[in-house]
Parts: sequence; C-alpha cells; structure tokens
Amino acid sequence: MSQPNEAPWWRSAVIYQVYIRSFADGNGDGVGDIAGIRSRLPYLKSLGVDAIWINPWFKSPQADHGYDVSDYRAIDELFGTVAEAEQLVAEAHQHGIRVVPDIVPNHTSDQHAWFRAALAAGPGSPERERYIFRPGLGPDGTLPPNNWVSEFGGPAWTRLPDGDWYLHLFAPEQPDLDWNHPDVHAEFEDVLRFWFGRGVDGFRVDVAHGLVKAPGLPDLTPRPDPVPGEPRRHVDHPHWDRDEVHDIFRAWRKVADEFPGDRCFVAEAWADTPERLAAYVRADTLHTAFNFDFLTASWDAEELRTVVDDSLAMLGAVGAPATWVLSNHDVVRHPSRYGRRGAGHWAGARYAPDGPLDPALGIRRARAAALLSLALPGSVYVYQGEELGLPEVEDLPESVRQDPMWERTGHTDPGRDGCRVPLPWSGRRTPFGFSPDEATAEPWLPQPAGWHELTVEAQTGDPASVLELYRAALRLRRAHPALGDGTLAWLDTPPGVLAFRRDPGFVCVVNLSAAPYPLPGDSRVLLGSAPVEDGVLGTDHAVWLEIQDVQPSTP
Repeated sequence: MSQPNEAPWWRSAVIYQVYIRSFADGNGDGVGDIAGIRSRLPYLKSLGVDAIWINPWFKSPQADHGYDVSDYRAIDELFGTVAEAEQLVAEAHQHGIRVVPDIVPNHTSDQHAWFRAALAAGPGSPERERYIFRPGLGPDGTLPPNNWVSEFGGPAWTRLPDGDWYLHLFAPEQPDLDWNHPDVHAEFEDVLRFWFGRGVDGFRVDVAHGLVKAPGLPDLTPRPDPVPGEPRRHVDHPHWDRDEVHDIFRAWRKVADEFPGDRCFVAEAWADTPERLAAYVRADTLHTAFNFDFLTASWDAEELRTVVDDSLAMLGAVGAPATWVLSNHDVVRHPSRYGRRGAGHWAGARYAPDGPLDPALGIRRARAAALLSLALPGSVYVYQGEELGLPEVEDLPESVRQDPMWERTGHTDPGRDGCRVPLPWSGRRTPFGFSPDEATAEPWLPQPAGWHELTVEAQTGDPASVLELYRAALRLRRAHPALGDGTLAWLDTPPGVLAFRRDPGFVCVVNLSAAPYPLPGDSRVLLGSAPVEDGVLGTDHAVWLEIQDVQPSTP
C-alpha cells in the first residue's frame, strides 16, 4: 500500500483496537467474531482509521479470553475460521485498512500440544524443557521454586501430581515458555511467516517485556520506592524487561523484513524509564511500542508535557515514532479515570479509581484528550468505544464477571470486564445492534440500559457527539500536512495550559487550568472539543487552530 520513498504507514497511523469478543457479533451467539468485524468494516472506514489491531483470535480454551493459545495457526471456532480471517484481511485492504493481530509469545494454553506432551512425558523429559518446570523447595519439594507472584493474583507456580512445579506469570492455564529453548524460537518465527503469508500487516506483541527470565530464577526483592522529584530509575527485575529479550525481536524483525508492504510490530512493553522502552524499537528490533507513560499520566499539564517530551526525545533518539494511547482492554476507560478529582492509583498496569465519578467531567476531559493525542507526532491507538465516549461499567454484577483476576484475587480485584462490555451500535434496548436482530443469546457481558444514548446510530450526524468529534478529527488529521509523524514546538503559556505548534501552521491548545484561556487573535478554529466562545478556551477543553507567525517558546 505504501509507495516507494513514502514513510512507512505505521509512523503516522491511527490504529483502532478491536476486542473481538465485544466488537460485533455476526452469528448471534452473544460473542463478537470475524463475521461481525467484516460487517462493520464500512463503519471503520467512515471513522477514518488506518488499521485495526485485533485481540487474540487463535484457537483457545478461553481461560483468559484468548490469551491462552492452544494453536497459533488456527482460529478459534468461537470467532470463525482461517479462511474467514483471510477474507477479513482481503476486505479490510480493499477499504484501505490494515490488519494487525495479537500474538502471545510469553506463554501458551495448558491445552497446547507442547504442554500436554510435557505433562505426559514427566519430570526431566525433553518435552518439559520448552516450558519452565522446576522441583520445589523444602524437604518434600512442597514449596514453590521461588517467591514470584502471578499478575492475576496468588503464586506464579503450580505443582503437578508428579512433584514438578511449572511457572505461569498469569493464570495456571497459561504456562510460561522457556525462550532459552531453540524450538520456541523456531516455532514462533514459523507462526509469524504463516500469518504474514496470509496478508496480515503486523503483530501486536503481548507481554513483550516478559519473555526472558533471569538465570537461576532468583527471588523477587523489594523494589525501592520512587523519590518525589527525582527521575525514575531502572531496577533490575528477574522476569520483566531483561536485556536478552531484544535478541528475540531482532530475529523477528528479520522475519518481517522478508515480506513486502511495511510489515510492523508494536510491543506491549512495560518499562521503568523511557530509555528502557526505546530499546524495544531500535532500528533492528521492533517498530513501535505502546506508550504507557502517556496512558497512566494524570490530567495534569506539567505531567503530560514531561511525558510527551521524554517520549519524543528517547524514541526519536533511536529513530522510532511515538505512540499515544488513552485506553485499552486492560485498564479502566479514560472517561472514568479522568472523571474523578483524584488521579487514582496505578500499580503497574492495574488502576484503582480514587473518589466519586463525575461523568460530565470525565467526558469533557476525554474529548480534550482525544484532540491532544491525535495532534501529537507519531501514531495513535483508539480503543473500540472510546470514539463513542463509553465509560467503564463499574457496576457489573458479581455473577457475570469472567476475568480470571476476579477469582484469583478472591473477589478483591474486579478485573477488566468493565472496559470490555460489548459495543452499542443501534436501537433502544440491549443488545443495541451488537448481535443480529433475530439473535436469542444475550451479549456475553450485559450492557447498561442507558447506552441507548451512546450508540453509533444515536451519535451519527450529531455535531455535539463524541463520535462526530472523532470523525472530524481523523478527517483533519489525514488531510493536514502538519499532522502525523514529525516534530512539535511548545508555545509560551501560563501554568495549566499546553500549547504546541506543528508546521505548517497548526497549533493545538489544551486548557487544563481552572481559568479560561484567551486564544491568539490571528488564529482560526479548525476543531474544538467544545464550542469556542468569544475567542476563549474553557477549562478542560482543547482546540486545533490554523495560525501564522507564532514563535515557539525557548527550550
């Protein structure tokens, strides 16, 4: 799709995240599928996105909704077939939309043929060397091999009846692979070729920072608390962000380069510092990485500017574009994060709200954040439903929760179901067009009754809607020569106001202060998150301006 001498598409793309279970149900069973995605391609084209990232669609027992893969070369029957996946890729390309599936290399399902063979072969067998099996500690081996804990709660080890323990940094149904084994390297490189050969345009790499474990599997030690006002420092960790992981991705980059058409990878990599994140996207490794510092930043002008500056500096130093992400399938939706006066509490990828929700405040800030992220240099990820202003569903009944976090934490962590509720497309009552009209099955998670006001149908044509704001922003982003990849220059503003110029002639202003902000008199409003009255930008609003002869501030 790219022409010779054009910049690769992924440097400027707007990528729409499709959480396949919750996007669109084509066969009426209450679960989203490939047929549903295919039916909504015209919508995605009208929205103006460049690509879709699809959460795992591989064959899976669904213990973690697809992140427990039993066959990487098959599509789970819940979602469709390989032939349907190939049809989706072809049809998406006809609409000018690229397709980027998820790949899960840190672990497999416990139903994967390799793990089943390992269980059957017993302790000390070659089959067990593809995973991380260890004897236990203590006189009878009844204690785990070390003190590592699962991201889903509880210990990261499960003991088998034969006495061996196996590692799972997530659920017990997701045993970790041992990336010291050559079979693991060869298998995943072959899987990449299998799907690249079927036309996919790249992969999102799940837990890219977790593949390599420290020799000897040493115990976790307490991490020092960050010192306020001091830069973050990298702290060596026995199973996150090991330096050796980059050799794996250098080999993957060579595989991607075997195929035409700017195939790309995006890393889900949680790193202590921007410098550590930049290591994943050097010229010979992965292409891009999610910017979780931006996602986890609070609604504070100084913090956001620092994140933007650090991201652009560190990623630019290795020639990689930045990515900007507000929400995804693992975190509380940003209108519900921004809709609280407190910043909330982050523990790695987990977020806990702080204080009561003000929905109006949340959506006002979310609209402004959309214009901010879409104006920054680089690529942008849009999580399905954020273009509708969907909030987190915080009152799901306990009886319907399905995230393994809920059970593994003894019902203390509600998990991620609240950001995964199926999308509302049309109509006045559930399933709001998510399933066909004749469907009898309920959506796999219940939709709030009030979402009839947030459907695509209800918002289409309403100039005040979040959907039309996104459509307008994406049209302008595609058309304006200043937007996409590139650079920015900050402008002088009072505290609490962010303003930057992108040449030629584009300025983004975001007012996070408590006071109205007068806009430059020689500017013309291209798009605002809310109406601009009398040339003044209100609190928690953003605006895109066409402007001339503005001098950037002194660095």
